[in-house]
Amino acid sequence: MLSRITKDTRLCISMSGRPSNIGTRFHNYLYDELGLDFVYKAFAPLDIADAVAGIRGLGIRGAGVSMPFKEAVLPLVDVLHDSARAIESVNTIVNEDGVLHAYNTDYQAVQDLLASHEVDTNLPVVVAGSGGMAKAVAAALRHSGFTDGTIVARNEKTGRALARKYGYAWRPEAGEPTPAVLVNATPIGMTGGAEASALPFPDHIVAAASVVFDVVAAPPDTPLVRAARDRRIPVITGDEVIALQAALQFELYTGVEPTADQVRRASEFSRN
Repeated sequence: MLSRITKDTRLCISMSGRPSNIGTRFHNYLYDELGLDFVYKAFAPLDIADAVAGIRGLGIRGAGVSMPFKEAVLPLVDVLHDSARAIESVNTIVNEDGVLHAYNTDYQAVQDLLASHEVDTNLPVVVAGSGGMAKAVAAALRHSGFTDGTIVARNEKTGRALARKYGYAWRPEAGEPTPAVLVNATPIGMTGGAEASALPFPDHIVAAASVVFDVVAAPPDTPLVRAARDRRIPVITGDEVIALQAALQFELYTGVEPTADQVRRASEFSRN
């Protein structure tokens, strides 16, 4: 790859509080596979405003946006597309000749996975978190037909606001165990985090779940995923989310839609 980088090579980046190699390997694999003159690099910005100004000033083609920057970039972009405007959270920036367009491909990925896994919309849902990813999850759930929902968040202000927006309840803790769809939209269980070995829900809540959905992608077998699989509870994993949303980002950056097989192989490569 390095031997082919020239002055004309287009740069895409990701911005995250805790960068991983997953997106970098995914995108660069597909650039090589498809013969595209792009390169992808992950960053941990020290100042998000400076970082976004750099996207514009340096002509960087696109940027993936991860926690904790999904909401912080809102006032820094020029055009909010429907997916980002609806949930006031951004995970993708595309630079069109100095005009920064913002999208949220997390939302579409979550919605698609709920459909492909045929999760029963009559089940109650319990979502842990009230940040940018939780907004995408709650919107996707509600728009998929899940009407009985609870947002579990320590931050009462953001938790209540998110719950109110989608007609869900708010709790500071999970409450009584129910046969619900449990969704973790927090960093709990993420590699390198302060709570990497923790569960976002108490063990007895997990044991009662009908479906477990963890959006954390690194590692793919989070403590929550392992706890669910040990009990033979159906699971949707964060690496599924990251592959789908990355494929959507890839198309926005390059104008090329990868095939399902290419996405599968890129996803497998990204985890090795």
